[in-house]
Amino acid sequence: MDFNLADLFECVADSVPGRRAVVWGDESLTFGQLDERATRLAHGLQSLGVGQGDHVGILAYSRPEYLETMVASYKVRAVPINVNYRYVARELAYLFDNADLVALVLEASFAPLMASLREEVTRLAHLLVVDDGSSEASALPDAVSYEDLLAAHAPVRDFGARSGDDAYIAYTGGTTGYPKGVVWRQEDIFFATMTPGVGVERPEDVAANAVAPVPPRLAALAAAGVAVPDVFVSYALGPLMHVSGHWSAWGALLGGGCAVLHPSRKMEAHTVLEVVERERVTMLTIVGDSMGRPLVEAIEEDPGRHDTSSVLMLGTGGSIMSADVKQRLLAGFPSVVTLIEAIGSSESPSQALALTVRGQAPAAALHFGANENTTVFDDALRPVTPGSGTVGRLATRGRVPLGYYNDAAKSAQAFVMVDGVRWALPGDMATLEADGSIRLLGRGTMCINTGGEKVYPEEVEAVLKAHPGIADAVVVGFPDPRFGERVAAVVAPAPDAAGPTLDEVQRHCRAHLAGHKVPRLLFVVDEVPRSPSGKPDYAWAKAVARSGAT
Repeated sequence: MDFNLADLFECVADSVPGRRAVVWGDESLTFGQLDERATRLAHGLQSLGVGQGDHVGILAYSRPEYLETMVASYKVRAVPINVNYRYVARELAYLFDNADLVALVLEASFAPLMASLREEVTRLAHLLVVDDGSSEASALPDAVSYEDLLAAHAPVRDFGARSGDDAYIAYTGGTTGYPKGVVWRQEDIFFATMTPGVGVERPEDVAANAVAPVPPRLAALAAAGVAVPDVFVSYALGPLMHVSGHWSAWGALLGGGCAVLHPSRKMEAHTVLEVVERERVTMLTIVGDSMGRPLVEAIEEDPGRHDTSSVLMLGTGGSIMSADVKQRLLAGFPSVVTLIEAIGSSESPSQALALTVRGQAPAAALHFGANENTTVFDDALRPVTPGSGTVGRLATRGRVPLGYYNDAAKSAQAFVMVDGVRWALPGDMATLEADGSIRLLGRGTMCINTGGEKVYPEEVEAVLKAHPGIADAVVVGFPDPRFGERVAAVVAPAPDAAGPTLDEVQRHCRAHLAGHKVPRLLFVVDEVPRSPSGKPDYAWAKAVARSGAT
């Protein structure tokens, strides 16, 4: 047996068939039930002509059918493709074409949007509609009912051999441009994001971990004397359409744990805390301050309302987390031992980590401990000198993607060979500190050039969000006839706080940033919109700056 995701899942399902695998609101599936439904769906896909190498899109919110479709696709050696449910028709049409989709599983509420694209996406031959309680399915009269397709096929595993070389593809929008698909070998993505613990050397070790008396993810805590549960329960607030969401879910499943899915289409803090209490969540994964701040505010406004004592670990990634929010999270979740921040992307999931351990000072924002496979390259693709202050591209070797699907040019830019070693350079800019740690600056594509000096928005945003009167912030470049661009800050005030003045913001920033990085323009808004994964909308912020300056 290879490190193939379908093989690994089946091994775990056979080891713990009666254990809960997925929870979504009032619904839950055991491993045996999830495997049976996925097997039925796999045969259903085969009946439609879907097989090895074919691409199956998923246009849905987080729900069990999402994971069922992923498992089913892998069973027949097809490739599930995550589709951002926020995309408009033009973006969807591009993704469907670029990804070469031959089938799409979609919730009924997306049927009218899909109907408007039918003549444009002719390669997409098969539509499977999931009943979501809406009455929109009639917009696609030629679509197949998801449940009817499952019911029509047997749960018999007769799929033949699979391979660790089978493809895993994750589509990512990045900060600019059209979405692109990152192609991995399944064995590599398993070890990069989904391995349930140390000591996995053979595929059979995954099944052994699933029945271990101490969940592998909690072994270190147990060794330190912390009381741990028999089953690891993971709750990620990032949606399954984003890699952080389904990596978290797959990591739990392949460890024999339970993947809790967010039960609603919006992130409401008290709903999250209710789920944490009801499901006895072990690890809660959020997205920076955009999710962390509302959670701590909900806890602080009504202390004791929710029992969070099951949570031993907090995880965050994809967005900045300020020191203030870290401290408040540890206070609001008194049982948490460690708070784990990660740098990563679809192209390079785990580049560096920052740990905040209870009883110690919180890790500084945007500072991370590098692992042996991560460094910073200069423009000549050579490692920068630690402590030199040289800004370069964050680079990771080891298990990295094969490239971008259908895009050789971008693949050549992001995945390079240096001295015979393949490196992933997704575009994050950073410096390498004298102690070997990494100071993240942000995406090079969003860099602001002001008078020849480079300013990275995330660095300034981290400082702004440490201001007590600011709840959220986005930083963009604003055109300037003399300097090319000026640094502009779009901020949302903290609850019950008056909007900060430009003078206040500048005084605060000058204590932490070089002068050319201090915002010259300030725009105060009620709320900073973010994607479900916590990403800021820089195009929106630029529009706010343009309209506010006229």
